[in-house]
Amino acid sequence: MSESTQVPSPASRKRWDPALYDSKHSFVWKYGQELIELLAPQPGELILDLGCGTAHLTSQLALAGASVTGLDHSPAMIQQARQNYPDLEFVEGDASDFAFPEPFDAVFSNAALHWVKRAEDVVLCLARALKPGGRFVAEFGGKGNIRAIHVALLWALDELGDELGLAKGSEWNPWYYPSIGEYASLLERHGLAVRHAILFDRPTPLEEGERGLRLWLEMFAGELLDTLSPAAREQTIQSVERQLRPTRFRDGSWIADYARIRVLARREP
Repeated sequence: MSESTQVPSPASRKRWDPALYDSKHSFVWKYGQELIELLAPQPGELILDLGCGTAHLTSQLALAGASVTGLDHSPAMIQQARQNYPDLEFVEGDASDFAFPEPFDAVFSNAALHWVKRAEDVVLCLARALKPGGRFVAEFGGKGNIRAIHVALLWALDELGDELGLAKGSEWNPWYYPSIGEYASLLERHGLAVRHAILFDRPTPLEEGERGLRLWLEMFAGELLDTLSPAAREQTIQSVERQLRPTRFRDGSWIADYARIRVLARREP
């Protein structure tokens, strides 16, 4: 297998493009409005926005009167967050390995934790970061999220395998999509009592019409596509589009088969 066609390890660090994220995938943070309502931030509360991205939701938490810190693993996202909201505090860090000197009233996380496969380490950090009675409110990809897209990508890798010598049936999967039972049990094992948990389908129209799926792949499967030659990259994208068009392209838009977990838990005293 040539170096240019190596399938990346699931542990490889995701490289984010903040401009592409904000301009073509704004639905990611816009869907966070209901999550803020579930959190119900109060003036004076200390809140950690875990996986803050470009910080549009971090800003909304601050507008509610909370004292907010945003944490993200991506230096590019943190840089853009600081440019967007220079009056807020941002920290570059790992959601599975973080600590702060003062505990928080709440930890908030939108569309981030499905990128962290060390889920138990995340929960351990959460338990340490919250005050007794403090709440954890999160939404992220759950069991079945983007199943159709993922299956199509694996099939496209198999097609490349015939042509370029890639391993057949690649197990490439950078995501963590737990069931409700799995995630609720994980939280409760570490002293976070679950008060609300739901797994629900959210068919999501992608922006930019015909180009929507291509842009989604470039954003969220970029570390895979970047390992391929230009020809193999284009072949992969076209293969995914061809497979999904009969079921996921409607009225001029691609519809991603999202399934989301939403959870509210409190740290036990």
